[in-house]
Amino acid sequence: MPTWAYIYEHPSTDPDADRVVVDRGGQRTLLVPVPSSADAPRVARALVEEGAALIELCGGFTLPDAARVAEAVGGRAPVGHVTFSADAIAGAATYSASFAAQTGDADNDD
Repeated sequence: MPTWAYIYEHPSTDPDADRVVVDRGGQRTLLVPVPSSADAPRVARALVEEGAALIELCGGFTLPDAARVAEAVGGRAPVGHVTFSADAIAGAATYSASFAAQTGDADNDD
């Protein structure tokens, strides 16, 4: 069954215990939270070892984060990175600032 994984950042999560699996129509989708962007390369590598044929990263990850994930999977799966259209940048920045204020995550300045 083709499998792809979407990785997103969510504080205080466990990528194994908190993932959501959707199996429908011959396709498996894994929604996998990581507690910080620093965990994404390790988690992506493990997902590819589990059979994920595609890794997609939330737009909250930076370009350097995405590069680290791509390096971690070593070409064994393509790594996509959600981006925001020009008219959505202000809203994404507002969300990021709100997230940082609520969680105390000063490093989340994407």
